[in-house]
Order: sequence, then structure tokens, then C-alpha cells
Amino acid sequence: MDTGTERELSLDRYWRRRAAVLAGTAGVVAALAWACAAGGSSGDGEKKPVRNAGAIDSSVPAAPSAAGPTVTVTTTVSPSPREGGGPCEADDLVFNMVTPQFQAAGRQPRFDISVVNTSPASCRFDTGSLSVVVTSGKDRIWSSGECGRSGSGKRTLRRGIPYTEAVAWDRRRGCGGAPARPGTYVAALKGGKAAKRVFRLR
Repeated sequence: MDTGTERELSLDRYWRRRAAVLAGTAGVVAALAWACAAGGSSGDGEKKPVRNAGAIDSSVPAAPSAAGPTVTVTTTVSPSPREGGGPCEADDLVFNMVTPQFQAAGRQPRFDISVVNTSPASCRFDTGSLSVVVTSGKDRIWSSGECGRSGSGKRTLRRGIPYTEAVAWDRRRGCGGAPARPGTYVAALKGGKAAKRVFRLR
């Protein structure tokens, strides 16, 4: 084979290889384009429904009609009850005093006093304003207020919870005077409205 024939065969093989490479490249490009086009559509081949732009979204409340009635809300604030710590009103307090009807010889009469707050809120009450006065007929025998009753002071009274205090009489006239005679006596509460108590000393 001469040189010219060998040269023609070499060129022929070169162009065949070039054509095969170009054909393969074109196939890859076509496959990629098809894959991109397929990814844009749904998997089952159906087209996605197009939402009606004119429809009203049910999740967004509709604006009230301009022609509808106007509603005005009025808030009424009730006055708060009296704050705790303020002075008690006399009409809000209930007083009571109890003492045994008979007092045996040598035993000191004891007067149990209670005060109850009936107002809605707590209040302050001066228990020092209370005193027990013992009389016999028109004779004033003894007063706890005059003879140094201890335990007095301002107390906070909560609604319905009574304040209690016991006051004892040493059975003497005045503050440390002569012993009181056996007989009938009357105890009255000063500084609060409570029923008088009648008792006897033996």
C-alpha cells in the first residue's frame, strides 16, 4: 500500500472518532434537558391545579360590611373594697362579752371579749379602746382600762375571723384596793356595743 492510501485511511478513522464523540455529547445534553423538563411537572403526569385568584381564602376573615351596625363596648369598673390596714368602721364590727354567771370564792372573774369584722376587707382596730367596767348598783367597783390592762394595741381584723381577749378581775375595788364583797355585780364593755353581763361573787 502506498503512502497516499495510508494517509486517506488515517483521516477516515479520525473523522469517524470525532463523529462518535459529538454524537455522544449530543445524547448527554438531550438526556439532561429531558430530566429538567420532567422535574417541573408532577410525578403522576397530571398538571397542578391553578388556584382561582378571585376566590376568597377561608383562613382570612372577611372584612365587616361598611353598612353593618357599630357595636360600642362599655367597661364598668367597680370600686375596690377598702384596702386592709384602714381604720375599721363601727358599723362593721360585732362585739361580744361572756363571763360565768357565778364566781366561786377566791376565783377571779374572767371576761372573754371578742370582736368580729364583717366588712369585705381587712381593717385596723385599736383593741386598747376596749375596757371592762364592773359596777354594783350605782357604785363603780373596777375598770380594766384604769388598772393597766395589758395586751392592748392596734390589730388587723380579717373578715369573719374574731379577735379574742380575756380580761381578769382581781376581785378588788379600784386598782389594788379592798376586796369586793360577795354579791351581784354587772360587767359592761366600753368601746364597743355588747350586752351587759350580770354575775355573782361568792
